[in-house]
Amino acid sequence: MSNRYDVIVVGVGSMGASACWHLARRGVRVLGFEQFDIPNTRASHHGFSRMIRLAYFEHPDYVALLRRAYEVWDDLERDAGQQVLHVNGGLYVGRPDSELVTGSIEAARAYDLPHEVLDRADVARRFPQFHVPDDSIAFYETKAGFVVPERAVASFAEQALRHGATLRAHEPVESWSASDSGVCVRTAKGTYEADRLVIAGGAWSNQLLHDLKVSLTVTRQTLAWVWPKRPDLFAMGTFPCWALDLSPRDAFRGVHYGFPMAPPDLANPGFKLALHWPDEPCDPDTVDRDVQPGDEEQVRVALKAHFPGADGDLLAIRVCLYTNTPDGHFVIDRHPEHDNVTIACGFSGHGFKFASVVGEALADLGQRGETDLPIGFLSAGRFAKTS
Repeated sequence: MSNRYDVIVVGVGSMGASACWHLARRGVRVLGFEQFDIPNTRASHHGFSRMIRLAYFEHPDYVALLRRAYEVWDDLERDAGQQVLHVNGGLYVGRPDSELVTGSIEAARAYDLPHEVLDRADVARRFPQFHVPDDSIAFYETKAGFVVPERAVASFAEQALRHGATLRAHEPVESWSASDSGVCVRTAKGTYEADRLVIAGGAWSNQLLHDLKVSLTVTRQTLAWVWPKRPDLFAMGTFPCWALDLSPRDAFRGVHYGFPMAPPDLANPGFKLALHWPDEPCDPDTVDRDVQPGDEEQVRVALKAHFPGADGDLLAIRVCLYTNTPDGHFVIDRHPEHDNVTIACGFSGHGFKFASVVGEALADLGQRGETDLPIGFLSAGRFAKTS
């Protein structure tokens, strides 16, 4: 078989698997390389649930991408014949000056998104599981929910294969080069050529993109599951996805978030919660995936203060990785030195919900060098302008 392809994708994780699916179903001859299993639990695309929401407080330009992401998740479900996106509502609680709540309200109003603003009494009446301060306010959106990451990545990969893609696991890329005539990728097993290259290396992006000139910091993050004292109160169908930002604005230390208890065919048993805040910097090849002192308490503090009915026995702790940019926003762009190389990195712990549409953008760039999707605010060039 020829080692020449139309597009090579390095990294068949969240974004790379999606790109392979988009490319393959367009009839593009695509080859994907992954250094671990497809899918795997070594990077960011595991944990059984990743939140998806439309009222995006982080940056208003994400909303247009999210609207398209929902549509493409539907496309994947039709192609794969199974559900990966579960819409069950989202409740975000904070102090009146909380960016989580005020930013979500601003995004919802700017884009005319269905939502409700609740005071403390409304929260107590509708969601008595939450114990929050009297001055709290809340934002509720019906379109929020979660994506099952393992199922999603597996579906991307399987459908890519069924549409003719070639995917190679346990074949890490050792080097790559690009010229006007195409790209060349080398692994321990061979040398491969293509017209274009897409690099979606996740936590290993620093190793693959030495000349990118964007500072990426990989951090160790923990997810935990507990068995509530009243599990019926936290079950899917009763309890929404949620996020809490109750720290003073001048002492912000992240957002605690979590999910309802899902059926065993979807997730670990128990009530899942975590802290969205870049934690300990690490090397993705040597990160300690065992439980460390402080891992449990980091999430237990939210249980004790705000979910006393869920403050039960610990069932599991998992480690995943964030790849953080300096401003917390993604990088999706053509390589600054090679027009036929596309890069996707720095998803900073909030990227998985976008995987369906990011894959589409990468397929556009990998196939024709441009995309109509609104990703201009995610260019790598924004860092050069501020340096």
